[in-house]
Amino acid sequence: MERADLDRALLQAHENNDSAELVRLYTLAGDQAEAAASIDAACFYLTHAFVFALEAGMPEAKVLNRRLAERGRAHPLEL
Repeated sequence: MERADLDRALLQAHENNDSAELVRLYTLAGDQAEAAASIDAACFYLTHAFVFALEAGMPEAKVLNRRLAERGRAHPLEL
């Protein structure tokens, strides 16, 4: 997904309070940043995805926490 399209989709998901879509889109943004070797940006987006996943009780929170912990950006949690 192109960056501008991703930004628009994120804004729409925020407007709709769509937690599942926010987790998906922030994870996608994190994946794209990571692929571009921008680890700080990747962790920024993955942190957002993690918080929304936690708030919604989504199983993705476990994987996101692990990814952040592997990069020294979070403590590993038992979810």
